[in-house]
Parts: sequence; structure tokens; C-alpha cells
Amino acid sequence: MNKKRVFVGLSGGVDSSVAAALLSARGGSAFGGKERGFDVCGIHIKMWSDPDIPCNFKEDRYDAMAVAARLDIPFQTWDFTKEYRRAVVEYMIREYAAGRTPNPDVMCNRHIKFGLFLKKALEAGANYIATGHYVRLHNIVPPSVILSDSERSRVDSSATPQNDGKTRHELLQAVDGNKDQSYFLWTLTQEQLAHCLFPIGEYTKPEVRELARKFGLSTAEKPDSQGICFIGEIDVREFLKRYIPERQGRVLTPAGKTVGAHEGATFYTIGQRQGLGIGGGIPYYVADKNLDTNTLVVAEGPYDAKLFKKELNATNINWISGKEPMLPLKCETRIRYRQLLQSCVIERISANDKQIHVRFKEPQRAVTPGQSIVFYQGGEMLGGGIIA
Repeated sequence: MNKKRVFVGLSGGVDSSVAAALLSARGGSAFGGKERGFDVCGIHIKMWSDPDIPCNFKEDRYDAMAVAARLDIPFQTWDFTKEYRRAVVEYMIREYAAGRTPNPDVMCNRHIKFGLFLKKALEAGANYIATGHYVRLHNIVPPSVILSDSERSRVDSSATPQNDGKTRHELLQAVDGNKDQSYFLWTLTQEQLAHCLFPIGEYTKPEVRELARKFGLSTAEKPDSQGICFIGEIDVREFLKRYIPERQGRVLTPAGKTVGAHEGATFYTIGQRQGLGIGGGIPYYVADKNLDTNTLVVAEGPYDAKLFKKELNATNINWISGKEPMLPLKCETRIRYRQLLQSCVIERISANDKQIHVRFKEPQRAVTPGQSIVFYQGGEMLGGGIIA
């Protein structure tokens, strides 16, 4: 009766499977022999998918059910198709139509996994939710805070977070730098993190697969999913054409010379090379686009100066701590997933402006409006925003 209840998001992949195993009674030994004492329930979330595009929902759900059966934990399926379409799919279409390149994974985490899923899990009696994200959660009690003995016994920087209003929750990069997913979690808040667990952040991907074999999970050798989940095997442009009309326009060099034609400026993103349909041997890359004139401006070659910027503005800023740090701030950042961290300085544009200005130490290639910029310092993910 005293066990903490955890609802684990079981996607049907190996990462969430191992997350559930590590929290369950069968996985207790993986934490150095300590029994965690969690009451675990597996939840498979049904997302929206285009009815005309093949979807693996049934197969993924069966895999999630098999994992729950193996771990001897309850299993439920929650249907979030309507909410997912509204918060993620329609957002993506709307952003592309406006000339920006959105990141649907960030919005899925914000509105679905750590929004709706967390809300309904808490309403159903859960103390925490857990996911298979590669990220570490660190819980810190400030030295100035005096805790009672009973409070101190519950607070452990390496254990579960506490929703006591005193503990500060930090998100750290995963041990496996190649799989670290902190980039997609910059919208999270202290209130959400107080109810979150990330069991696999301390492991590398090979170690996770080995744990899956150790636990006898059927997902141990399952390949990782690729691309945007609700699009499937077709490319983004083909998906968008179902909702945004084609509109042919010109492809121009920076000097204004026409070198080709395109199907609509909304379908292309900064830095894109494939799909331009320009021959002649010169590798062209999208460097800029103008929706008013429906034109693309291309750079000649991957190192053309037109592709690089040394500064940008960002909006929709969220700081994980809940408080804006002292600006200007020297830190590290990345403007795309898996990019090597880049040195930068964050400045406030004006006292009343909700945007921030970011100056890079080195010029950055393919700065793309609509994408996320995420900030780091000493391995901690500080927060992020949307490139304006």
C-alpha cells in the first residue's frame, strides 16, 4: 500500500521496455540490488496517423503488451489521437505553411507525453510517469533549506524527485552522448519534472539492449524507429502536399539568376539539398526563402557564406529552473539534434521583449526558423526556445 505508483509510457520499443523493467520488481537488481518498490503500470499511447499511410500502431501495441506480460505489470491503451492531431500534426502543418520548419517531437513531449499523459496519470492515482528518454534527472535541495529528518530521508539526488517545493530538478545530458535526447525536452517545467522518472539515462544504447536481453524482453533486437512517427515511410514534403497546395516558383542564386523551379517555398527548409531538381554539377543548398514572392535563394556548395549566420533571435523561451538566468550569459548551445555543442552568449534584446539574442563564437550553418535552440552549461540542459 506504501509503494509509489509509476505509469510507464510503453511505446513498443526497446528503450521504454527497459525503462519499465528497471522500475518493476524484476528490474530491481539492475539498480545495484536495491528494490525500488514501485507499483508499475504500462501505458501505450495511441497517436494520430494519416489513414492513407501505413501505420505500425498495432504491431507496436502488441510489442508493448508482450513486455507488460513479461514483467507481470498491468497494461492499458490510452487513445490520444484527437489531442495529438490538434497539438502536434496541425501545429506542424501550420508552421510549414507559415514558412518555418517546426520540430514535432518537441511539441509531442510538451503537449502529449509530459502534458496530457502526465495529467491523466496523476488523475488516475500515479505519483510519477516514466519514459524511455535518454536524459538524466538530478534533484537538488539548496543548502539554505533546512529539512526535517523525515523530509531528508525522502530526498536523494540520485533517486526519485520530490514535489515538495524545495527540491530543484535539473536535466542533465545522458551518459550516451550519441543518444542524448535532452534537446527535445527543453519545454519541461519544475512542476512536471517533480513527477518524472528517466530510468535509462545512465545507460548507453548497447547496455540498454543487453538489459533487454537479460530481462527476456521481446523488443531487445527491435530496430529504432526512424523519422516522424505519424508520417511513416513517405517524406515530409509528400505528407505536406496533402494539406498545403503546390505553388510553383523560381529558384534563384544570391545574384538573382534563375537556376531552377520548385513546387512551393513552404515545402523546403534552410540547408536542404535534396529535392531541388537542379542539374549542372554544382551542389545547391537552400539558403533563404521568401513566401511573399514564392522564391528560394540557394547557396553554391556546402561552405557558401550565404549558408552561415553568427547570430539569431529566439522566442518562446523556457528555462528549466523556472527562472531566467542572469543575462548576458556565456554557455553552450545546439540548433539541431546531435549537433556538437557550440559556444555562445545569450543577451536580452530589451527589458520588455520576450525574445533573446544569441551570438555564436563561430558562424553556424543552416540556422532554421521554427527549429529549437537549446542551451547547456556543464552538462546541464538549461532550457531553450524557438529560432525566430
